[in-house]
Amino acid sequence: MTTDASARAIKPELLRTYTEDFNKDRANLIAADAAVSAGVLKAATDYRGVRALPRDFSIELKQGSITNQERSGRCWMFASLNTLRYELMHRWNLEDFEFSETYLFFWDAMEKSNTYLENVLRTLDEPTDSRLFEAINWGPSDDGGWWQMFAALVNKYGLVPKSAYPESENSRNSDDFKQYLNSKLREFAAELRRRSAAGAGEDELRTLKDEYMGTVYRICAVSLGEPPEKFDFFARTKDDAEADADGKAESCKCEDKSDAKACKCDKNKDKTGKDERPQIREIGITPLEFYKKYVPVDVNDFATLANAPLKNRPFNRRYRIRFSANVVEAGDMEFVNVPLDVFKKAALDQLTAGHPIWFACDCTQFALRKDGFFDQSVVRVDQLFGTEFTGDKAHGLEYGDSPSNHAMTFTGVNLGEDGKPNRWKVENSWGKDAGKDGYYVMSDAWFDRYVTELIIRKEYLDDATRALLAAEPVELDPWQPLTRRCR
Repeated sequence: MTTDASARAIKPELLRTYTEDFNKDRANLIAADAAVSAGVLKAATDYRGVRALPRDFSIELKQGSITNQERSGRCWMFASLNTLRYELMHRWNLEDFEFSETYLFFWDAMEKSNTYLENVLRTLDEPTDSRLFEAINWGPSDDGGWWQMFAALVNKYGLVPKSAYPESENSRNSDDFKQYLNSKLREFAAELRRRSAAGAGEDELRTLKDEYMGTVYRICAVSLGEPPEKFDFFARTKDDAEADADGKAESCKCEDKSDAKACKCDKNKDKTGKDERPQIREIGITPLEFYKKYVPVDVNDFATLANAPLKNRPFNRRYRIRFSANVVEAGDMEFVNVPLDVFKKAALDQLTAGHPIWFACDCTQFALRKDGFFDQSVVRVDQLFGTEFTGDKAHGLEYGDSPSNHAMTFTGVNLGEDGKPNRWKVENSWGKDAGKDGYYVMSDAWFDRYVTELIIRKEYLDDATRALLAAEPVELDPWQPLTRRCR
């Protein structure tokens, strides 16, 4: 390559050619008027593409109220909890329910901080400008995460309803809290490395780390409030509640009940203004007890499927990502990479059976956030700019153009006359004012191109894919494709 500056510069004569060519084409002038006035996405919106994606679905799950992560990177928690609350609501016949996202957010900050400091201790001999240490040090306790991180937190700390630990200003808008927590963690890392270079042994360093974690707890507790060790839980079931777990219909006098069985009203009784729906009541239950008693699925009975058509990620293999844990003792993240047909069939089988699906994608590509569409035929930036966008899924992952950056939940799919999907219903966590009452519609072509991970119940995996869960994993470095956390 030449090093001559004039050869590398934008030439004035070329600029004159560019502007002449631009102004010759009437389409460019119309596109510029529209984009400058309304913005690229509005100017590129194709009404025909919108009409081709109606919001009705042949398979649709009844979910609770739309949730809102607000100005935080907790999408992976919201999507995870949305999959579980669906199961809880239908098991206990509740009209609506929401878990406390802040509860897991507190413990995730604690666990990521601990794991970061442990990773610092594991890499004391790494120079600070090595690629590995830069990956570890990039976001010590940032908000992003994956399903397996969620599962690790639930296994260790359980779950609580939102009423027991509601949102705070720093869970809704987490930047300031995490900025100063990360700054403190990096100070701790520098001191651990300094002490190690001065001859401190492992026991001394680990004692120091434990002291540092006391400061981390204080920062988290000041920012979010301390999480409950026990709490009371109260809920009313729907009027058409069926018999309880023992098959007994009981009266509505639940004042003395603490066994969590839903009381049953006498439907022949004269109606009054009193709310006599059956009740569920718990006094002094722990988060782990609540999870084990009320959530009818085990978070460990799910597997992570990826569809990453990369030459250096052969299909039908199990992979493990180094330095990717949030809970250090739970181990690093894993996934099985499968072809698209296997990937999609697992999603269809789970939805058809009546269970929502956690998934991850690049939510920014060919997407209308306000109107609720994911489809390249709706966002016609190719027509607006007069150029085709031809990159495929492998290109998007290899070049970092379309990494997974958001997690949501599939709650429906529409099957065409041929029995194949043509659009998907998506529950988001951006509040009810985003999309259509909080829901999005995704074309099947967009699914193929931009959806990269699914969390599937193991019972809906085919035998060959299920067998891969026990195969020896291929180790991946933390900076390789598919390792970026959903935010």
